[in-house]
Amino acid sequence: MYRKPDPQISVYDFLSPFGKGLDSKNRWVKLARLIPWDEIEEEYASHFGVDGAPAKPSRMAFGALLIQAKLQTTDSETVARISENPYLQYFIGLKEFQTKPPFDPSLMTHFRKRISQEIIDRINGETDKTLKTMTSKRR
Repeated sequence: MYRKPDPQISVYDFLSPFGKGLDSKNRWVKLARLIPWDEIEEEYASHFGVDGAPAKPSRMAFGALLIQAKLQTTDSETVARISENPYLQYFIGLKEFQTKPPFDPSLMTHFRKRISQEIIDRINGETDKTLKTMTSKRR
């Protein structure tokens, strides 16, 4: 079963453990603005029926796979890094920082079954180009 989650909150509303909001210039915050989340949502939701336990949100699934691709980490290391980093937690759609892992590393296998490597590579390439263009224009 899949339930569409609430829209991602603003970077300024994310509850950080440090008492301050997140920096809107952080690379993960910038990247989050570039991702076509609705397109991913549609693809991801198509893999679920109406019965069963609710699935993790598409933003969490795709976000974790993209983090893993960018950082070149194992499933366990990806979840560990997400658990330690408020920017990565914001990127996968959490509303506030939590020290508990948002999901078990074994779910990464399920995420990969529902989101093709082709989509990850395409969006990763598109966003990398856009971020490079944004960076070069500021110089």
